[in-house]
Amino acid sequence: MLGWAATFLVIALIAAVLGFGGIAGASTGIAKILFLIAVLFFLGSLVARASRS
Repeated sequence: MLGWAATFLVIALIAAVLGFGGIAGASTGIAKILFLIAVLFFLGSLVARASRS
């Protein structure tokens, strides 16, 4: 999941350099959402791990 977020971030940076503002904005939004989902999954796994011990 974090890999996909990094991929969309790179796409956004390249699109911004080339002047494609709409694509850059959309890719940045997708990267943010994927990053937040990855963080939530990480926190969920930490809670699950702590509750098992």
